[in-house]
Amino acid sequence: MAPESVDLTVRTLGDCRIASPLAPLLASTESTEHYVDENDRVLFDDTVNMIAARKAKLDALPGFEPGGPRRKIFFQPSKTRVGIVTCGGLCPGLNDVIRGLVLELTSHYGVTKIYGFRNGYQGFIAKYGHPPIDLDAEAVSGVNEYGGTILGTSRGSQDPYEIVDCLESMSINVLFVIGGDGSMRGALTIADVVKERGLKIAVIGVPKTIDNDIPYIDQSFGFQTAFSKATESLRSAHVEARAVPNGVGLVQVMGRHSGFIACYAALANNDADYVLIPEVPFQLDGEDGFLSHLRRRVRERGHAVVVAAEGAGQEYLESGEPGQVDQSGNRKLKDIGLFLRRRIADDFAEHGMETSLKYIDPSYAIRSVPANPYDSVYCIRLAHAAVHAAMAGRTAMVVGRWRGRFVHVPIALAISKRHQVDPAGDLWMSVLETTGQPRRFA
Repeated sequence: MAPESVDLTVRTLGDCRIASPLAPLLASTESTEHYVDENDRVLFDDTVNMIAARKAKLDALPGFEPGGPRRKIFFQPSKTRVGIVTCGGLCPGLNDVIRGLVLELTSHYGVTKIYGFRNGYQGFIAKYGHPPIDLDAEAVSGVNEYGGTILGTSRGSQDPYEIVDCLESMSINVLFVIGGDGSMRGALTIADVVKERGLKIAVIGVPKTIDNDIPYIDQSFGFQTAFSKATESLRSAHVEARAVPNGVGLVQVMGRHSGFIACYAALANNDADYVLIPEVPFQLDGEDGFLSHLRRRVRERGHAVVVAAEGAGQEYLESGEPGQVDQSGNRKLKDIGLFLRRRIADDFAEHGMETSLKYIDPSYAIRSVPANPYDSVYCIRLAHAAVHAAMAGRTAMVVGRWRGRFVHVPIALAISKRHQVDPAGDLWMSVLETTGQPRRFA
């Protein structure tokens, strides 16, 4: 198969000619110098075979621009005005990122004017009546201990020209957008309008999605917290199922198009017997179908636990009518958890088997909790990388981690496709090994 060909070029606003105020911190004779070499790259490929398949010289191998502080920056910190906005659904770690951005900007770069735009992109539009708030170290003190976002959020797009009008009128030089796929599409549109007008405004994205479905980054913030909390529901489902004859625990977790939460929660808990995800279609009925296999498992072991991502099995719920979409343009999904609960109960009854089925859907409880320690660390490091990129005049990009290193990813690339569980990959193989379920239900 031919190697993947992608454009990894990051936009810049111009040459960096201002000495970084981080110089005393990073160029100390007692420590290693941590400035990023502008000519360095984080290789796209990480195996010898992948590199060899490109048949290219070392300097021609594709690589991401590394994240981190530069020796020279584009914006004069004392004159820089910054905006921060959170968009889309809630996710653990939003407040951690806001706090990390504000503290890095004020403590290390000396930026004094930071505004928080309220309730997503609505905060830029006058008719909604959400005036921005001032952000400083005191305003973000302790906010990382709470879930949600201190700035509020909303779904749906707004007129990018009105948004840029607002940025211009407030003399904003840098805009940080914290959000998911739809929010990043909006950020790219804003960056394009900025470019069209010849303005020098950096637009930097910090991508968030509980589902971990953003491509070209190792992991999105909030995901670790999400699957960690999901394991608690799996544990409860297992306890309930074991406590009664022929018990079945059914847990639905978030995952519209990608089953990462379901997979990782099942691996972490190690009590799941079945994992159903959008990437792997499954047959319900028939001798080798899911329902038949579930009955046999319960008959043999006395109980079973099923984990289903919300986007799994949607083909069984299609009505033939055009699908509705939410304010972010996402197709509204039918409830696979309730469907499975009904079908499992009916199937057991049809075969004369007693069962006690407990159904748990922890979705909203998961997305509203504070970030766990791992995600808190990841959030603050993403915030640092975002500030370094913005002050160096990068724009129309998101920060993320690739092969364990922080990198700059063009927004166009980050929204070009969806990151999904590979049915032929090692993660799904681990799920099959852990659960003992067949490779496919047919």
